[in-house]
Amino acid sequence: MPPNTNTNTEEQLPEESTQSLEPADQKVEETTQREVFRELAQKQAEQQQAESQKMFTTLTPKTTTEAEEEPTTTTASTIQKIGHAGEVVTEVIAEKTGLPTWGVVAIIILVFLVVFGILFFCVRRFLKKRRTKDGKGKKGVDMKSVQLLGSAYKEKVQPDMEELTENAEEGDEEDKQSEQKLGRLNFKLEYDFNSNSLAVTVIQAEELPALDMGGTSDPYVKVYLLPDKKKKFETKVHRKTLNPVFNETFTFKSLPYADAMNKTLVFAIFDFDRFSKHDQIGEVKVPLCTIDLAQTIEEWRDLVSVEGEGGQKLGDICFSLRYVPTAGKLTVVILEAKNLKKMDVGGLSDPYVKIAIMQNGKRLKKKKTSIKKCTLNPYYNESFSFEVPFEQIQKICLVVTVVDYDRIGTSEPIGRCILGCMATGTELRHWSDMLASPRRPIAQWHTLKDPEETDEILKNMK
Repeated sequence: MPPNTNTNTEEQLPEESTQSLEPADQKVEETTQREVFRELAQKQAEQQQAESQKMFTTLTPKTTTEAEEEPTTTTASTIQKIGHAGEVVTEVIAEKTGLPTWGVVAIIILVFLVVFGILFFCVRRFLKKRRTKDGKGKKGVDMKSVQLLGSAYKEKVQPDMEELTENAEEGDEEDKQSEQKLGRLNFKLEYDFNSNSLAVTVIQAEELPALDMGGTSDPYVKVYLLPDKKKKFETKVHRKTLNPVFNETFTFKSLPYADAMNKTLVFAIFDFDRFSKHDQIGEVKVPLCTIDLAQTIEEWRDLVSVEGEGGQKLGDICFSLRYVPTAGKLTVVILEAKNLKKMDVGGLSDPYVKIAIMQNGKRLKKKKTSIKKCTLNPYYNESFSFEVPFEQIQKICLVVTVVDYDRIGTSEPIGRCILGCMATGTELRHWSDMLASPRRPIAQWHTLKDPEETDEILKNMK
């Protein structure tokens, strides 16, 4: 019995011990697994936190610094490239020219300064011109005063056409004029024996021929005594009429009765044309020895065609005038001349034109055109400018002289025109039109006058 019991106990002990040991092992394993799981979870949390910090630190500097560093890096790189290119260029130039590098740099800087100075000068000059054009550069000339001056000149205008009897049209034109009716003229003569003066009144004209395209004429009358040709009077122009009424009186003073008997009174009627030659309609000649000056004479006489008296036509010249008051600039453009007087042996001339500005009988400035060889109808189209302040424009004379060039002897003047303060007739009209239309070129034809007569006018300027 006892042996059996021992064996049972021995058999029971291992089972109980094993049963009691199993839950202990399980507990140990569970605790170890929990610790391992905790460690793993903690490591994973730390790794995630580290990764998020890395991401934040890597992203935030990029966003802030990229925007700031990109332009600085690009500008710095371009400046470095430009500086490097400049160094290369200077080194190449230094090698080719043999100059030191600092010398090449100094030359380049000098060139830049010169270019900059030229640009600055051009801009300043342009702004100065703009300022003078606006009237701010030179005392601010009032344009109204210029136009008033031009209108004041216009009131003095009387057309003066030095178309005397020798200026008649020759050939067929003269025959046609003599065949047709030229109209008639009414005039009155009164001689004062006390003052030795002759008063001539141009009353009216009738049935004049139409010389303009519109079927009318612009007539005016020129009155002078032959053979003197010095004292001349002109009526005003009457626009677009064939029956003008003048009623203008002119007085020839210092004319003794004995001298009057040797003179012939001439009434020459012209058709005024601003842009071409003035056409002479006809004339009336009254030898004073054939009438009784002791009484007042009023009568009608028929106009006759112009008869030549052995004289020769001097010619016509066309030029334009332009005046800019704000700049004080007078521009004269000599365009052309025609029908000039024959001065050479071969029947031609070598004409050129002289332009002079005169004041008080003194020549201030002068210029001249080129010489046109062997022609009576030269074409120039040459421009000349003179500085004439607005305060001085009323005191000067513009003298335009056509001269025949002679290589061996002295050059002889063919004819002359005087414009300005001493001008009369068409010359005064041209001058007044220029002043009344500032900044605009005004072109007009003029008949050349005898140089000897114009010399007397210039002498009276002193």
